[in-house]
Amino acid sequence: MTPKTLLAAWPSWAGRAAFVWSLLYAAGAALAALTGPAFGYTLLAKGSGTAAETGAAVLYGAAAALAYALLRRPGVRWLPTAAWAVAALCLTSGFPALLSPTHLLFFLSRNQDPVDWAALLNQALAVLGAVLWGRAALAHRRRALGTCPYCGGRGHHTGPQDTGPAPRTTRAGLVAVAALVPYTVLKTAWALGVTPGYTGTGRPGADPEYTSDLGLRLYDHGIDVTAVLALLGMALALALTRPWGRRLPRLPLLALGWAGAGALVPFGAFLAALGALAWAGVIGLGMADHAPWVVAVAYGGFCGYGLALARATLLYQRATRTNCEHCQGLSSNSRRRPKGGPAAGV
Repeated sequence: MTPKTLLAAWPSWAGRAAFVWSLLYAAGAALAALTGPAFGYTLLAKGSGTAAETGAAVLYGAAAALAYALLRRPGVRWLPTAAWAVAALCLTSGFPALLSPTHLLFFLSRNQDPVDWAALLNQALAVLGAVLWGRAALAHRRRALGTCPYCGGRGHHTGPQDTGPAPRTTRAGLVAVAALVPYTVLKTAWALGVTPGYTGTGRPGADPEYTSDLGLRLYDHGIDVTAVLALLGMALALALTRPWGRRLPRLPLLALGWAGAGALVPFGAFLAALGALAWAGVIGLGMADHAPWVVAVAYGGFCGYGLALARATLLYQRATRTNCEHCQGLSSNSRRRPKGGPAAGV
């Protein structure tokens, strides 16, 4: 079977692939916990060591049991919801790998710690697991609903489902934009010399030890690179929800939308929780020169953006979806079938 044929037949093997991946990933975590080699296992992309490796072994072992249930119980409708939770867990384990391409942008930072290749490979495998689990969840849900397992269609339309964004799609884009406004305004204000939420010395957001010369020059002119990236994120959300976005290539928009949502939801939730706990005086962040609301409101907005971006991407995907060849074949057969007569081959 060629790779193209294998990819085309993904509904038939996605559940088994998620099962095998979960078994292997859990076994690797258990081996690391027992023998102590640095395989790069972490829990929630943070802590490492025996406790994290044991926790990963237990969680992904339970995921393997869930994958087995997906294979054995194709009609149970709550199983795909649990499968999506496993995909989210995989993304939290692989979150640093999703952000690793930013290290290639030399103007963002310098003097970073050496790359832990074992950990990076492990995180990349976790991202692969998220993809497999997402595919398995889709295939199971579509079978349970009786829709096409390949595209989710019902075989009754031959083009995009609508010609413009629905109101709820537009709202999702506006919510995504609004979620990044506090961060963008704050970082731009800091670059311009106005420092709300910062009580330390020097320039917040532009550490000379880590910011490159180009980044510092831009900062001197009131341009924070991460604020520019936030603006690009806003543009992506609008492209998914406004009519002009329908003229852009579909697959790149979907890839950027899902990757951004998968990376920023767990990251933003983690930062929002830390900021809220620090704001309440429960913990200390080790950032005495930053007000707790900076982490909770500005950085926590990444979570709100990621959730709204996921909603916008999902609605965009559904609105621009066309029937695959399987659905079109079903539609053609139904049109050729004599009215009131039996189906062909029955």
